[in-house]
Amino acid sequence: MANVVLDFKASAGDSEPQTRPVLIVGQLKGLQQVNWSQIKGKLQPVVSKEIWQAALAALNPNPTDTCPLYLNHATVAALPIQVSRHNSPSSAHFVSRLVRTCLPGGTNRCIVVVCERSHVFASSCAIARAFPIFSRRSTSSRRADKKTVTVEFVIVGQESSPLDLTELKCLSNAADGVRVAARIVDTPCNEMNTDHFLDEIKTVGGELGIIPMIIRGEELKLRGFGGIYGVGKAAAHPPALAVLSHTPDGATQTIAWVGKGIVYDTGGLSIKGKTTMPGMKRDCGGAAAILGAFKATVKQGFKDNLHAVFCLAENAVGPTATRPDDIHTLYSGKTVEINNTDAEGRLVLSDGVVYASKDLTADIILDMATLTGAQGISTGKHHAAVMTNNEQWENACVRAGRTSGDLAHPLVYCPELHFSEFTSAVADMKNSVADRENAQSSCAGLFIGSHLGFDWPGVWVHVDIASPVHAGERATGFGVALLMALFGQASDDPMLNQVSPLGLADAMSADQMERDCKRRRLV
Repeated sequence: MANVVLDFKASAGDSEPQTRPVLIVGQLKGLQQVNWSQIKGKLQPVVSKEIWQAALAALNPNPTDTCPLYLNHATVAALPIQVSRHNSPSSAHFVSRLVRTCLPGGTNRCIVVVCERSHVFASSCAIARAFPIFSRRSTSSRRADKKTVTVEFVIVGQESSPLDLTELKCLSNAADGVRVAARIVDTPCNEMNTDHFLDEIKTVGGELGIIPMIIRGEELKLRGFGGIYGVGKAAAHPPALAVLSHTPDGATQTIAWVGKGIVYDTGGLSIKGKTTMPGMKRDCGGAAAILGAFKATVKQGFKDNLHAVFCLAENAVGPTATRPDDIHTLYSGKTVEINNTDAEGRLVLSDGVVYASKDLTADIILDMATLTGAQGISTGKHHAAVMTNNEQWENACVRAGRTSGDLAHPLVYCPELHFSEFTSAVADMKNSVADRENAQSSCAGLFIGSHLGFDWPGVWVHVDIASPVHAGERATGFGVALLMALFGQASDDPMLNQVSPLGLADAMSADQMERDCKRRRLV
C-alpha cells in the first residue's frame, strides 16, 4: 500500500480486466442505472453485457454484497440499500471495507464508483483510507516501483455530468490530506518525535508558501505555556507550539484549528499498563488531521483567516516529569492541580485554544484530539464525539459528518452540572475528574472550554476522535474530511461548498441569518 498512487480521473479509459483489475462499487439502484456503454470498455471481452446484468440480478446487499465477474480480476460490489440517520448516505465506511477486501493486487488497477454527485467527496476520502502509506516491512523497502490505482466516478441521479478538472483536483487534495494524516499517526515515536512533527509542519508550510511560527522548550515556560511545557518537559525532544497561518486579503473572520499532538503517551508518572500503552503513537491524531486538512483546504482556496495550531509534546517519564500533586499555571492564567498525569491532552489543548483566542483573536476555535478512551464508549468506533457552546455548530458538525463520511455525534454540554468534577482545594481546578462514571468525555472537553471561559462570546467546538482515528492497527486519517466539509462554505471550491452544512441548513429564518451574519457562512 505504501507505494500506491491514487489517480482521480473523469474517465479511467478502457482496459481488459486481465491487464488492469477493476472493482465497480455503488448502491444497487445506482448500478442498475449505469448504461453498459459506460463500463464495457473496462470489462470486455471477458465480461459480456449478459454476465453484467446477471451479476446485478444476483446482488442482494445485507448490508453489502459482491459478485465476481471474471475470476478476481473484475468484481461488482453493492453498498447498503439504505442507512440510518446517524450514518453517511455515501456508506463511506463500507466503501473503504469493500476496496480493501475486493480489489486484487497489481501495479495498475481501477476503481469505478457509481454514486450521486453529493456522495463523491465522501467516497473519495473513503477510498484514500484504504491505501495507507506508512510501512517498514523489509519487502516494501525493496519495492521502488509505484502502483497506480485509477479512480473514476460514474455519476447517477439528477446532476449526472462527468467530474471536471476542478472537482478532480479537490478529490486528489482531500485524499492526499487523509493519507498524510494517516501516515503521521501510523509512524512510531522513534521516527515521529516532536522534531520530526515540526519537520512535517515545515514541509506543508513550504508547499503553501507559509513560514510556521514555533515556540519551543524553555521559551514555552517563559511565555506562560504551563500546559504544553509541563507535559513535554521530561522528553528527550522538547515540546513545541507551532502555528501555520493563512491570511488572505478580504477575510471577514478568523478561524483557528487546534490539534493535540502528543507524539507518544506513556501516561507519565501515572503510567499506562502493558496492554494500554501500545498504540499510543496515535495520540497525535488530532494534530495530524489538522495538518492534512489545512494543507488540502488552503490548496483549494480559503476565503477567511485560517490558523492551524499544533500543541506538540511527548508525555514521557523521567527525572523532570510532572508529578501528581504538582500545580501548573496555564496560558489562561488559571492554576491546575495535577491529579492524573495521563490526562495530559486537555492541558496542552487548553494552552492552544487560549493562544488562538488571545494572540490570534479567533472568532471560531475548533480543537481536535484523541482525548479520552471514554469517547469510544460514548459514541463508538466510527463517530467522533462533538461538544460545542453553540447549538447551530453542534448540528452542523453532525451534518458535516454525514456528508464527509467522518461521522460525528454530540456529547452532553452542561458545565453547570459537570465542571464541579474538577474542584480543587488548592488550585483553580484539578486536571482529572473525581467521578470517572460521570460523563468523562464531556468533562474532559469542559476542562478545555473552561480556560477560554464558558462566557466566551465566540464559537468553540471540541472534537474527540480517540476511537475513529484508527481501524484495527491502521490509522484512518479521520478528521481531514470532516474539517474540509464543516468549513466548506468558506472555501473557493464548489465541491466543498456543496458538502458544507450550510447547503443543508435551510430552516434558518432570514432574520436569524441577519443577526448571525458573521457565522452564517459556515453553518
